[in-house]
Amino acid sequence: MRQPDIEIYLKDADQEAVTAWLTAALGSCSPWQQKGQTYKCLAGDVPVTWLPKAVGKWHSLYLESDATPWEDDLGCARAAFAALGVEVRCAPGGWQEAQGEEDADRWIKVNAHGEEEFVWRTE
Repeated sequence: MRQPDIEIYLKDADQEAVTAWLTAALGSCSPWQQKGQTYKCLAGDVPVTWLPKAVGKWHSLYLESDATPWEDDLGCARAAFAALGVEVRCAPGGWQEAQGEEDADRWIKVNAHGEEEFVWRTE
Protein backbone atom coordinates (compact mmCIF):
# COMPACT_ATOMS: atom_id res chain seq x y z
CA MET A 1 0.00 0.00 0.00
CA ARG A 2 1.36 3.41 -1.01
CA GLN A 3 2.20 5.70 1.89
CA PRO A 4 0.62 9.19 1.87
CA ASP A 5 4.04 10.82 2.41
CA ILE A 6 7.67 9.82 2.81
CA GLU A 7 10.27 10.64 5.46
CA ILE A 8 13.85 9.43 5.51
CA TYR A 9 16.93 10.38 7.52
CA LEU A 10 20.29 10.81 5.78
CA LYS A 11 23.63 10.76 7.59
CA ASP A 12 25.99 13.62 6.77
CA ALA A 13 24.28 14.19 3.42
CA ASP A 14 25.11 17.27 1.36
CA GLN A 15 22.03 19.39 0.62
CA GLU A 16 23.25 20.19 -2.91
CA ALA A 17 23.69 16.48 -3.68
CA VAL A 18 20.19 15.81 -2.30
CA THR A 19 18.83 18.61 -4.51
CA ALA A 20 20.48 17.05 -7.59
CA TRP A 21 19.04 13.62 -6.70
CA LEU A 22 15.53 15.05 -6.15
CA THR A 23 15.76 16.89 -9.48
CA ALA A 24 16.66 13.64 -11.27
CA ALA A 25 13.96 11.63 -9.46
CA LEU A 26 11.05 14.08 -9.22
CA GLY A 27 11.71 17.04 -11.49
CA SER A 28 13.50 20.34 -11.12
CA CYS A 29 13.66 21.82 -7.63
CA SER A 30 12.63 25.36 -6.85
CA PRO A 31 15.15 27.35 -4.81
CA TRP A 32 15.19 26.32 -1.13
CA GLN A 33 13.31 28.73 1.11
CA GLN A 34 14.62 28.80 4.68
CA LYS A 35 11.99 29.02 7.41
CA GLY A 36 13.62 28.88 10.84
CA GLN A 37 15.57 25.63 11.05
CA THR A 38 13.90 24.06 8.00
CA TYR A 39 14.25 24.47 4.25
CA LYS A 40 11.40 23.96 1.79
CA CYS A 41 11.23 23.56 -1.96
CA LEU A 42 9.13 21.97 -4.68
CA ALA A 43 10.71 19.04 -6.51
CA GLY A 44 8.52 18.72 -9.56
CA ASP A 45 5.07 18.92 -7.94
CA VAL A 46 6.18 17.43 -4.61
CA PRO A 47 6.54 19.72 -1.55
CA VAL A 48 9.84 18.88 0.18
CA THR A 49 11.06 19.78 3.66
CA TRP A 50 14.73 19.47 4.64
CA LEU A 51 15.64 19.68 8.33
CA PRO A 52 19.43 19.70 8.81
CA LYS A 53 20.71 17.84 11.87
CA ALA A 54 17.22 16.75 12.92
CA VAL A 55 18.76 13.99 15.06
CA GLY A 56 22.48 14.49 15.67
CA LYS A 57 24.28 14.06 12.32
CA TRP A 58 21.04 12.90 10.67
CA HIS A 59 19.13 15.19 8.31
CA SER A 60 15.40 14.69 7.80
CA LEU A 61 13.97 14.69 4.27
CA TYR A 62 10.17 14.82 4.15
CA LEU A 63 8.22 14.48 0.90
CA GLU A 64 4.64 15.65 1.41
CA SER A 65 2.97 13.66 -1.36
CA ASP A 66 2.04 10.16 -2.46
CA ALA A 67 2.93 11.13 -6.04
CA THR A 68 6.56 9.99 -5.91
CA PRO A 69 8.29 7.09 -7.69
CA TRP A 70 8.48 5.26 -4.34
CA GLU A 71 5.67 3.35 -2.71
CA ASP A 72 7.05 3.79 0.81
CA ASP A 73 9.88 5.13 2.97
CA LEU A 74 12.06 2.07 2.37
CA GLY A 75 11.84 2.38 -1.41
CA CYS A 76 12.91 6.00 -1.13
CA ALA A 77 15.70 5.11 1.33
CA ARG A 78 17.07 2.52 -1.10
CA ALA A 79 17.04 5.05 -3.95
CA ALA A 80 18.67 7.72 -1.78
CA PHE A 81 21.45 5.37 -0.71
CA ALA A 82 22.05 4.27 -4.32
CA ALA A 83 22.25 7.88 -5.50
CA LEU A 84 24.07 9.51 -2.59
CA GLY A 85 26.14 6.74 -1.01
CA VAL A 86 25.30 7.80 2.56
CA GLU A 87 23.56 5.71 5.21
CA VAL A 88 19.81 6.26 5.18
CA ARG A 89 17.31 5.38 7.91
CA CYS A 90 13.56 5.08 7.72
CA ALA A 91 10.61 3.61 9.56
CA PRO A 92 9.75 0.04 8.49
CA GLY A 93 6.35 1.19 7.19
CA GLY A 94 3.76 3.76 8.08
CA TRP A 95 3.72 4.29 11.84
CA GLN A 96 0.56 5.23 13.72
CA GLU A 97 0.68 6.59 17.25
CA ALA A 98 -1.83 3.90 18.25
CA GLN A 99 0.87 1.29 17.56
CA GLY A 100 2.64 2.36 20.74
CA GLU A 101 6.00 3.77 21.64
CA GLU A 102 7.98 0.55 21.17
CA ASP A 103 7.17 0.42 17.45
CA ALA A 104 8.18 4.08 17.14
CA ASP A 105 11.79 3.05 17.85
CA ARG A 106 11.88 0.37 15.11
CA TRP A 107 13.87 1.56 12.09
CA ILE A 108 15.58 0.18 9.01
CA LYS A 109 19.03 1.32 7.98
CA VAL A 110 20.23 1.09 4.39
CA ASN A 111 23.99 1.27 3.87
CA ALA A 112 26.93 -0.45 2.19
CA HIS A 113 26.28 -3.56 4.32
CA GLY A 114 22.70 -3.89 3.06
CA GLU A 115 19.48 -3.42 5.01
CA GLU A 116 18.91 -4.14 8.68
CA GLU A 117 16.11 -3.49 11.15
CA PHE A 118 17.24 -2.05 14.47
CA VAL A 119 16.07 0.00 17.45
CA TRP A 120 16.91 3.71 17.19
CA ARG A 121 16.11 5.66 20.33
CA THR A 122 16.09 9.22 19.07
CA GLU A 123 15.23 10.97 22.33
